[in-house]
This record gives sequence, C-alpha cells and structure tokens, in this order.
Amino acid sequence: MNRPPRTLTLVLCVLLAAAVPLPADEPIPAAAPPVTAEMGTDGVQRATITLDSYSYAPGHLIVQAGKPVELTLTSVTTLVPHNFILKDPAVGLNVEKDVSAGKTDKVTFTPTQAGTVTFYCDRRLWPMPSHRDKGMEGKLEVR
Repeated sequence: MNRPPRTLTLVLCVLLAAAVPLPADEPIPAAAPPVTAEMGTDGVQRATITLDSYSYAPGHLIVQAGKPVELTLTSVTTLVPHNFILKDPAVGLNVEKDVSAGKTDKVTFTPTQAGTVTFYCDRRLWPMPSHRDKGMEGKLEVR
C-alpha cells in the first residue's frame, strides 16, 4: 500500500484542524465600556491607552472639546512597533505618534469640535494586512 509522504500528511492535518469551527457555546467577550479622560487640576484631560497585539485599551475614550488632552501611549508588545493615528480636520485633530515595542510615549492635543473620530495603527509588514485591518482601532468621542 502506498502512503502519502509525511509532510503531506502533516499539511493535511493542519488544514483540517484550521477548518474545524470553534464550539458555539464559547461566550463572545463583551465590549469594554467607554472610558472618560480624567480632568486634572491644571485643566488637562489625561488617559492611558495600552497598545497590544492589534488592539487598543480602552477602545473607546471620551473627552471634552476645547480642553487639552494628554494621552500616555504604552506598548506592551515585545517585538512589534505600533503607532497611534488620530486625524479628522473637522474636529481639529491631526495626531500621529510612533510607539516602539515595550515603550511609552505621550501625545497632547486639543479637540475643537464635538464628534467621534477613529484612532488606528497603520503599521504593516508587506504583504500582510495592516494592523488596522486586523482590528487595531478605537474611538475618540469628543463631547
């Protein structure tokens, strides 16, 4: 009897395992509630955003228009660098900051108009999808 080569057998096993759906009884994690930036005695709104593998935490941040915002961006990845992009001229935002793996950096800005803006990471390793394509984005709600 002819047997397929071991490599082919291994590839077929991996493909079959990848095609098996996850159990339906696994709960879907609930979205984390929005976080409101804390107002300091100096009038600056402050919050920390953690940059992880294809996610930001919190993923929804609320700030007030017309008051300065200081975000501490902390990357908890060990190899992959990320960035934080927050651009919307209608709300008066044009922020872009690179954050190296395992590092912390800060950005400051003052939103001028109410609205909701998406922040995201556009890093990518060609030809792979960008981090944003993999879900690395969040919302800044300006009230």
